[in-house]
Amino acid sequence: MKDKKILFMGTATFSKEVLEKLIENNYSIIAVVTQPDRYVGRKKEIKMPEVKEVALAHNIPVYQMQSIKQDYIELVELQPDLIITAAYGQIIPEALLESASIGAINVHASLLPMYRGGAPVHQAIIDGQDQTGVTIMYMVKQMDAGNIISQAKIDILDEYTTGVLYDLLATVGANLLIETLPSIIEGTNASISQDSDKVTFSPIITRDKEKIDFNKDARAVFNQVRGLNPWPVGYTIHKGNSVKLWSGFVYSGPKQFNNAKAGTIVDISSLGMVVSTGDGFYVIDEFQVAGKRRMFVKDFLNGNNLFFVGDVFE
Repeated sequence: MKDKKILFMGTATFSKEVLEKLIENNYSIIAVVTQPDRYVGRKKEIKMPEVKEVALAHNIPVYQMQSIKQDYIELVELQPDLIITAAYGQIIPEALLESASIGAINVHASLLPMYRGGAPVHQAIIDGQDQTGVTIMYMVKQMDAGNIISQAKIDILDEYTTGVLYDLLATVGANLLIETLPSIIEGTNASISQDSDKVTFSPIITRDKEKIDFNKDARAVFNQVRGLNPWPVGYTIHKGNSVKLWSGFVYSGPKQFNNAKAGTIVDISSLGMVVSTGDGFYVIDEFQVAGKRRMFVKDFLNGNNLFFVGDVFE
């Protein structure tokens, strides 16, 4: 069973743990397909995807196509028995999916049919969901629309950011895949079609979605900030300048400022910057001014010559 040829496709940290679990369980990975190396940071240093690092450490061939739609023929020629994808980042051609004799499956970080698309973890937190999970599914031409093979659930706690939840789901997904894979290879697994009436989407986070909307209630602001942490990080505008918001919490007072315009700083103290919202107050406790390091408000107070009570975040 474990001699079946597996072509693995993935890029993000989520993918790394899934790949490591397959290797740990002695599955035969004939190649890893991932995104090209990227320039990162101010110094424009080249960084390879983490799955590439894992593959090279285990002498597994690596393919990095700029466009998988154009350069997939040599992958078909590998004649894989099974294709496994996990947060790969490109739409995979149908011809490649159909080239695997057993089929192609995806490890997706949501409870499908909810949150099809590229940002399911972000969106689950931003939407205030109290539960999410991982789905193992068959891949079809339509994105994330294939039959569901297995699922595992996990609660979303208030202290979870997207980064924390992403890591937890990577472990859940890797374990679920190992539990499910034998029946897929043997052809004994069941699967069910997705309920089209319950489909929701989670497209990649765009710049407009990164801006914090203080017109929403305090809880929604709280969810948006932690849902964008640690990437791409939510921001607001203060006196024409961008300010990243890393963390904060919902606050019940002060009552005397209940009529303040949404986005107004109504108090600054060791607690943080208290900002009025469409309903209630949100306390910013960690922020980052453009070009500067992240700071906690309590460490910023003594030298504060930037934020003042009465200022309004746009």
